[in-house]
Amino acid sequence: MIDAPTQQPSLSPTGSDTVADVMRPALTTVERDAHLAAAAYLMKHAGASALVILDNISAKQPIGLITEADIVRAVADGKDVNDVRIRDLMTSDLTFCSTTTSIRDATESMLAGRFRHLPVLDHGALVGMVDIGDLSAREASPGSGAAGAAE
Repeated sequence: MIDAPTQQPSLSPTGSDTVADVMRPALTTVERDAHLAAAAYLMKHAGASALVILDNISAKQPIGLITEADIVRAVADGKDVNDVRIRDLMTSDLTFCSTTTSIRDATESMLAGRFRHLPVLDHGALVGMVDIGDLSAREASPGSGAAGAAE
C-alpha cells in the first residue's frame, strides 16, 4: 500500500459527498503486542472487519491495520491465534484519507491499492474508518455520484 503522508486522495469539490458522510468512528483499536485471538475477539464484539493498531493510544497515531482476512490466513496456515502477535501480521504500510476526501477518490484509492479498509485521519489523528462497502453503498445511492447523474 502507499504511505498516506506522501500520497492522499484529493479533496472533494464543494457539494460532493465526502468520507466524513459515511465513515464510522474507529472505536475499537488494538495494541500491536496483543495476540491474534484478542483481535478476533474484539472484531466479533465490535462488529468490525478490521482494527487499527495505534502507536500511542492518547495521540491516536495509527501504525497498522489487522483484518479478518489476516486472521483467516493465519488460521488456514495452521498458526495458533493465541501465540501469534498482531505485530507479526499487521499491515504497516497504510494508506489514509481525510474527512474531506471525496467518496469517489477514496473508492478509487481502495480499488487501485486492492484493499477494503481505509483509516480516516484529521490533523494526523485517527477519527474513523471506512470500508469499501460503506463507499459503494453511498456511490450507488440515488442522488450521489454517477448513479445520480444517470437518473
